[in-house]
Amino acid sequence: MRTCVVDTNVRITANGRNTHAGADCQRACVMELLEVCQGRVIAIDDLGLIFAEYKQNLRFAGAPGVGDMFFKHVYNHQYNPMRVNRVSVTPCDDDKRGFEELPKNDLDSSDREFLATALKAQAAILNATDSDWSEHEALTSQLGVPVLQICPQHATKGQPAV
Repeated sequence: MRTCVVDTNVRITANGRNTHAGADCQRACVMELLEVCQGRVIAIDDLGLIFAEYKQNLRFAGAPGVGDMFFKHVYNHQYNPMRVNRVSVTPCDDDKRGFEELPKNDLDSSDREFLATALKAQAAILNATDSDWSEHEALTSQLGVPVLQICPQHATKGQPAV
């Protein structure tokens, strides 16, 4: 997998803040983000929707956590196409789609920007703790968008922290 869209929960989990995930999941997210920063292309939308979500939860200083370091990496390289792929997505007024690129769906509206971006970039979505991705596996499969579950034990509803 060369290009990826990183869901906000991966960075939050790597930082160990505001998460129900345990230490093993946190370590797995840290390792995944380090690998992403060292060699993968990160896809974001050119409207800044994903970046705005990152900004709400992470620090520009790049510290104290690896999630913050990832955010700073994206910020620093957002116009370097060898590191960050900025793809054009088209929001729409259809509440069942959210984006012109997507068919009608029941995905949480805050996740649609990640899916539309991944679809346009032909990228995989990295997820740690959001159960929506496993609940909507039929949609992502239909669209040909792989979802890498870093912490599958936390990616379904009702799973306790480990």
